[in-house]
Amino acid sequence: MENIVVKNGENPNEIRVWHPFNNDLFWKMKSLKNAVWNKSDYTWSLPNTSSSISQLFQAFRGVAWIDLSQYKKVAKTNNSVKPVKKILELPPLTETQKTAVEEFKKHLSSKRYSENTIKTYSDALSSFLRYFHSKPIAEIENEDLIHFNNEYIIAQGLSSSFQNQIVNAVKLFFSVRQAKKLDPELVHRPRREKSLPNVLSKEEVKAILEAPTNLKHRAMLSLIYACGLRRSELLNLTFKDIHSERNLLLIKQSKGKKDRVVPISNKIIELLRAYYKAYKPKTWLFEGQNENEKYSERSIQLVLTQAVKKAKIEKPVTLHWLRHSYATHLLESGTDLRYIQELLGHSSSKTTEIYTHVSTRNLQQIRSPFDDL
Repeated sequence: MENIVVKNGENPNEIRVWHPFNNDLFWKMKSLKNAVWNKSDYTWSLPNTSSSISQLFQAFRGVAWIDLSQYKKVAKTNNSVKPVKKILELPPLTETQKTAVEEFKKHLSSKRYSENTIKTYSDALSSFLRYFHSKPIAEIENEDLIHFNNEYIIAQGLSSSFQNQIVNAVKLFFSVRQAKKLDPELVHRPRREKSLPNVLSKEEVKAILEAPTNLKHRAMLSLIYACGLRRSELLNLTFKDIHSERNLLLIKQSKGKKDRVVPISNKIIELLRAYYKAYKPKTWLFEGQNENEKYSERSIQLVLTQAVKKAKIEKPVTLHWLRHSYATHLLESGTDLRYIQELLGHSSSKTTEIYTHVSTRNLQQIRSPFDDL
């Protein structure tokens, strides 16, 4: 079994968790409560509490070894470390709050929000309302949201993305309620972290795409990279969306309920034709074991996990890395940023501009003054 190493972080209130590259381990860690991924050193941060250690043992029982040798060593020699306050357990929703959350879900559904967005917002709203368990919803004020941010989110080291989800959900929830003291217009979202997208080299992408021996698996991963697709976009495709005579792929009702077209090369079309002859899907371009059933999101992620492992790439690669790599490689080959925006389906050019920070096309031409010494 794999070894998962637990050690104390620089902050006595946190522990750091390291595991060898394995997407199954990565997604298990991501599902843990309060787990935060650190891109700088490929570790996870968790609150330094006994419940965090218990979580690890429960999540990875029979899957991986939990190595506490470094954690114990630091804990014994560092007498200055103070006991960490236990993560605050929120009370359950009251019946009134449950009704309010259900009404909120119905409102989002009527506005045609995606299932993922509805779940994210309703879960965030539930956390906020549970914190004010004994306070009527109509009495909640802007100061209460500030208090929640400071005393629950920030005090416990929860992520800024979670904070942003809370603010988005609360603003939307109270904007449709008549009797309220909280004014959504006065609520401000937290500043976003400016993290760069993860990008693979062309050599790494090639190794990943050539790794699967299964034709369907190779076709799925290749199409994601070749057209810069999101996972959901790939799984919603049908053969009617491929316009081979025009070398175009039609992507329907993607993020933001938008349609777009992207170019598709003859090389990919030939690969898809070979796949179709071998598998003969009925409804969806990529189907699971049962006819007329979409290939599952979890299964495609496992396909990538196996390909990355076979390619001997020790990075926590996700499907979205292929999309990031597609955009960056287009930019490095000289494609105009405006075209890349259209190909990715971004509403704002600012979203696409992030790739200018990871492109090496111009950076490699810069000569360091050190070389002139």
